[in-house]
Amino acid sequence: MTADPRFWDRIAERYAAKPVDDPAAFERKIAITLDRLPPGGQVLDVGCGTGSLCLRLAPHGGQVQGLDLSPEMIRIARGKAAAAQAANVAFQVGPFDDTFTAVADGSLDVVCAYSLLHLVRDRPAALRHLFRLLKPGGSFIASTACLGGGWVPFGLILGAMRRLGKAPWVGVVSRAQLAAEIQAAGFVDLQAPDVGAKSKTVYFTVARRP
Repeated sequence: MTADPRFWDRIAERYAAKPVDDPAAFERKIAITLDRLPPGGQVLDVGCGTGSLCLRLAPHGGQVQGLDLSPEMIRIARGKAAAAQAANVAFQVGPFDDTFTAVADGSLDVVCAYSLLHLVRDRPAALRHLFRLLKPGGSFIASTACLGGGWVPFGLILGAMRRLGKAPWVGVVSRAQLAAEIQAAGFVDLQAPDVGAKSKTVYFTVARRP
């Protein structure tokens, strides 16, 4: 469902060293996420990268798990967790598809997908899987680059960059399309809180499994 891990392995060290692009917006996203996390709640961060979000959520969650396709990203994440002595954080390497069975259906309080859904080739299937993993009443929180619906030919630009090895596969999706896909997966109470993101392509969404 996601891009070739080799691209992410190549950039893992640079990715880990790079400051957050929009710190204020990131902090607002974390605050909203924490507001949805019950004390001792079970969390999965899909596409966790080098684990920054997992480590921020760790003091508030009972068990926080991160999943990423890139072995190099996970290697760095595990090192960061060890340095922080975050005993309730675990990271796994693997694709997010039906082979991911480490988490039982209906067992999670919160699922996060920060900077992920635009990298997933079959979003509807992924969203249905995420829906199944949540407990009734559990929250799905996503931050997605929605590049569709405007005049800029992002598909052509990203295709050229990908051929040059400068970008992963990225799906061009509009906000309206993504919202419809989230709701079609079964989620309700879809909201798009304004986190003050500098980029107008960032679509931050919060939804709930009924």
